[in-house]
Amino acid sequence: MEKLYFIVGSQDLYGEECLKQVAADAKEMVDFLNSKLGDVINIELLPTVENSEICVENMKKALCDEECVGVITWMHTFSPAKMWIKGLQILNKPLLHLHTQANERLPYDAIDMDFMNLNQAAHGDREYGFILARLGIPHEVVAGYYKHDNVIAGIRRFAEVSKAIGLSKHMRVATFGNNMRDVAVTDGNRLGCEIQYGWEIKYYGIGELAEIVDNLTDSEIDAKMDEYKSKYTMATDREDVVREQAAYEVALEKFLDKYGAKAYTDTFQNLYGLNQLPGIASQNLMDKGIGFGPEGDYKISAFSAVLMKMSENRDGATGFIEDYTYDLEPGKELELASHMLEVPPAFAANKPEIQVHPLDIGGKSDPARLVFDGVTGDGIQVTLIDMGDHFRIICADIELVNQPEAMPNLPVARIMYRHKPDFAIGTAAWCYAGGAHHSVVSTALNRDDIAMFARLTGTELICIGDDTTQADLQKFFM
Repeated sequence: MEKLYFIVGSQDLYGEECLKQVAADAKEMVDFLNSKLGDVINIELLPTVENSEICVENMKKALCDEECVGVITWMHTFSPAKMWIKGLQILNKPLLHLHTQANERLPYDAIDMDFMNLNQAAHGDREYGFILARLGIPHEVVAGYYKHDNVIAGIRRFAEVSKAIGLSKHMRVATFGNNMRDVAVTDGNRLGCEIQYGWEIKYYGIGELAEIVDNLTDSEIDAKMDEYKSKYTMATDREDVVREQAAYEVALEKFLDKYGAKAYTDTFQNLYGLNQLPGIASQNLMDKGIGFGPEGDYKISAFSAVLMKMSENRDGATGFIEDYTYDLEPGKELELASHMLEVPPAFAANKPEIQVHPLDIGGKSDPARLVFDGVTGDGIQVTLIDMGDHFRIICADIELVNQPEAMPNLPVARIMYRHKPDFAIGTAAWCYAGGAHHSVVSTALNRDDIAMFARLTGTELICIGDDTTQADLQKFFM
């Protein structure tokens, strides 16, 4: 399991007994946090920082430990911040400043200077906060007594976001072909993605995947068909078409494993060697946490994998979606979001059906796909765009709703949602901000999760929701 290192700050001026108590309190704190957060993360205590040498050694350990996804720091006493500088300068993993203390209440009858010297987080954490600000180090602050539920929730969110950032830093995206030839928003600076987020965007010819498909055994395809039949309803008698999709998925699994990729893209403009656009193959892989972006959208492919990782311990659905069309009944405006084929079954409100239908784009054979109606509930729509000199995340609050009527002639998976605060402001704000038509929708994550990811990765963030007004729209031009 991934881990967070817990590092406590003090100094040697208060004497050995004070340092022993600091270490004991820190261990008690870490034991308690592990009892509350052990389902998400393991927290490991490192030696108390008494000088710059210990700080550097602690940060080196965090830096070199592949299982460590982040660091929690807390100043039990006053810990002079100059001795933190060298250590903080080498840390390249998410940092949480836990602003807490060992005691919940002041012992009013017994408090003396010894107690004051030992328990001075209000003093020490401000010194530490200054040096973080002075060094310009992205970090998160959670404030409050460490046993309180809101503090535990804040640390849990930090752990989940840190795990997602850990995945991000080791992300490799396999792009089969380039992005769709004339589309702007799916293009961008691949090198910039790798520098800022760690995403290695690798181009591969689709023929390499087709070659794997051609060399699969019947038993490999049979096993995948058994998986499909156990998870989904077979609503077609064209099992040969479904078998071809099963072969694509097996081949994709082999390919992604071979190259260590956790996300991929394809495009219907480059399918040489394949008879169908991968449909159920991509949908089923997304259900396993593999990122996907259609039309060569490598940014949304990687971003979807990162956000699925962030939400893996929560109830709700997270995955790729595309904006499509609207129902503009006054006061009841809704958006229908879908894609040609590739909507992840995490959004299914009912058991998905495997169906085969023509696809009037790409010039390939009729593909098999999963068809279902979508889940409901409050959620967010998130996208990542390249602004040329920086990246921008746009996060909009939405409400997923039941579709008002049946859609018997639309054989694709889909969700429907309502924009907040209303259609006019919500969609205008998305357009003003440059929001893409490819995004990640989640009923498991919320705006605070995305804000933390943005802070820790140094990404501009624009949020849209019930607190967005008509006047706010002007800000997106500035």
